[in-house]
Amino acid sequence: MADSLNKFDGKPFLNLETVRKNGQSMKTPVWFTQDGDVIYVRTVAGSGKVKRVRNNGTVRIVPCEADGTPTGEWVAAQAVEVTDEGTANLVTGLLEKKYGEERVRQFAVATTARGDKYTVLKIELK
Repeated sequence: MADSLNKFDGKPFLNLETVRKNGQSMKTPVWFTQDGDVIYVRTVAGSGKVKRVRNNGTVRIVPCEADGTPTGEWVAAQAVEVTDEGTANLVTGLLEKKYGEERVRQFAVATTARGDKYTVLKIELK
């Protein structure tokens, strides 16, 4: 598992493949951060990817370019939504360290201005 996680080190984006109820896969490039053997994605709580993970946490992930073009091999993983404040604060801090405090806060301001709220997806490799 460590070798599979190493491919994400230093990468700015990962492509998250989730599955709709009808079986169709959906691929979404996202910012992410790591803490040990766990990958975290912070995203809008009402987004399609969150709804799909709530329904079916079986996902695949791969490092990618900003446009979603894979830069490695897909790996199987399990995702769950995590809503506790402690994890949210941890993920915010990790994102600020990785992408820069100002950049992360700009996205947070825009999200709040739209009336949206964040949630966290916790992803662990299978």
